[in-house]
Amino acid sequence: MRSERPHSARRSAIVPQLVMPLFGIALACGGGGVRARTPEPVVAGPNLTRALATADSLIDAAVGTQFPGAVLVVARDGRVLRERAFGHAQLYDSAHRRLAAPRPMRASTLFDLASVTKVMATTFAVMLLVDRGSVDLDAPVWRYLPDFRGPHLDSITVRHLLNHSSGLVQWQPLYYHASNGSETYAVIRAMPLGWGVGEGRHYSDLGFMLLGQIVERVSGRPLGTFVERELYRPLGLRSTTFDPQARGFTDFAATEQGNGYERHMVYDSTFGYRYRGDPTAWNGWRRYVLVGEVNDGNAWYANGGAAGHAGLFSTAAELRVLLDLLIGRGSYGGRRYIRSEIVDRFLTRDRFEHYLGWMMPRGMPEGSFSHTGFTGTYVLGVPRYGLSIVVLTNRQNMGTDTRGYFPDLAPLQHALAQALVRGAERDATSGATR
Repeated sequence: MRSERPHSARRSAIVPQLVMPLFGIALACGGGGVRARTPEPVVAGPNLTRALATADSLIDAAVGTQFPGAVLVVARDGRVLRERAFGHAQLYDSAHRRLAAPRPMRASTLFDLASVTKVMATTFAVMLLVDRGSVDLDAPVWRYLPDFRGPHLDSITVRHLLNHSSGLVQWQPLYYHASNGSETYAVIRAMPLGWGVGEGRHYSDLGFMLLGQIVERVSGRPLGTFVERELYRPLGLRSTTFDPQARGFTDFAATEQGNGYERHMVYDSTFGYRYRGDPTAWNGWRRYVLVGEVNDGNAWYANGGAAGHAGLFSTAAELRVLLDLLIGRGSYGGRRYIRSEIVDRFLTRDRFEHYLGWMMPRGMPEGSFSHTGFTGTYVLGVPRYGLSIVVLTNRQNMGTDTRGYFPDLAPLQHALAQALVRGAERDATSGATR
């Protein structure tokens, strides 16, 4: 959730693959004649090709100043146009000294997705359960978590959790009071609401923690197990997972030097979200560079590394597949995974100008959907042009500025997305593609 801070923080490469138009003819086997082959669609016209070069340049210019490294994947109509790694997977040690031999970034490097977990794990899981009739979006949460009751809690629905209008507070260091999922749930249930139910959109990690609990209760399996078996494996995804070290992965983009940012939030009431308890009552802060461990404190300390709001790791290439699944309205690779009407329901604009789970990016074509993660991750789908855009960075490993904030990547993300969308739009207008 820290991707939406009310502060400024809120805001050696693989050879580029340009899919060029294929025209030609095929010899008819045994017939001695020639028959025309239907030309394959051109997915990268001249304007989009130039936009890809612009995207490369934008990221190249930010390496070493805004983040040590990044991975960019851009696809159109399911075809990868660009998959490129930039810079380093880790540049600084725990004392913020530059490494003598920094680890290079690879396209296959896994990233801590932070709040992108909310859409790539939890929202997808709820979507699957809604599709199967196991969850009703407008049912009260207590239907699935029977003890989630109270004068205000009774009226909170699954939809309220998904569109961040439940009234639950945005963030608190739950690990001061909980060390596992059941304790975390009890703390959330007992916590006063910050706003009236349905009163407005107030982005909340706590709401997505509850959604993770609902998925577990309804499916009978942990969130990570459910999405892995029901979605990731069938799609052929092998690097999208919670707790990646336990699964043998070793190539990670490093994040923060411990949890200094959250400690600042707890100790400084003017920095982020006011903690009304005693900051000194808990002192389990990590103080080493986080590599393969989820950065988010509530996920790591209070939920065993996996929760509905954070904890998922993945690669840019695999996130592209999940974006393409939504652009395909529930179909991918000739197979249907989710009914199209369910995808449409989740990606229909609500009165808060957002979708269920997903954000509605400003300045993008109608129907576009996106999400960011506090570690420096960004995913964007643009159905109008069949574009899937993934930009993963390790901005936290750069450290914070003198005010305590990590580099603000919002301008870069916006500029990159605008360039790619404009390129696709100009090609479509000129008839160069599709």
